[in-house]
Amino acid sequence: MTALNKLITLTLISMVALFDIGSADAADFSNASSGITAVIETSKGEIHLELFDNKVPYTVANFVNLANRGYYDGLKFHRVIDNFMIQGGCPFGTGRGGPGYQFKDEIVKGLVHNQPGILSMANSGRNTNGSQFFITHVKTPWLNGKHTVFGKVVSSKEMAVINRIRKGDSIIAVTIMGNTEPLLEKCSKKLKRWNYILDKKFPK
Repeated sequence: MTALNKLITLTLISMVALFDIGSADAADFSNASSGITAVIETSKGEIHLELFDNKVPYTVANFVNLANRGYYDGLKFHRVIDNFMIQGGCPFGTGRGGPGYQFKDEIVKGLVHNQPGILSMANSGRNTNGSQFFITHVKTPWLNGKHTVFGKVVSSKEMAVINRIRKGDSIIAVTIMGNTEPLLEKCSKKLKRWNYILDKKFPK
């Protein structure tokens, strides 16, 4: 094989690899939600989000259950990085706390960090999800495949609130809307175990 042929072959291989990466990271939020939404009331305003229960049921069931228990009420956004994301959900406000249990990632093709306002699970490595979550300021494609995307803002208007939030700002309450009964029934076995732990660590 001549040097020119080698160069052409390597170029084609690189183009195929780039196409594959782009395809894998293409966004597809269609049919991801059954209509379940969340309103995070903060000290800077409300953030309205749609939740992707059809695609990542256990992650959404966890968030819905914690919200319904009042777990998030009064917690702080303990980590805020400009032009990156806001993070909350730690019961101690340090970034080291959680609900007392962990659950597996639900990485789904098409649910990607391709735009501002993506709601995703914070973790300390694979399959270490708990209660901490973050919402992006910008596109963060390097997080794809590493964090479970489970929702997004309902419109770009929500970004004004997200962009105002600073470290130490509060989550006043998280309100869930929509029919959650089918989801909670589907995930009832895990929820029973999670609530047993929560009742001990964070009694209502």
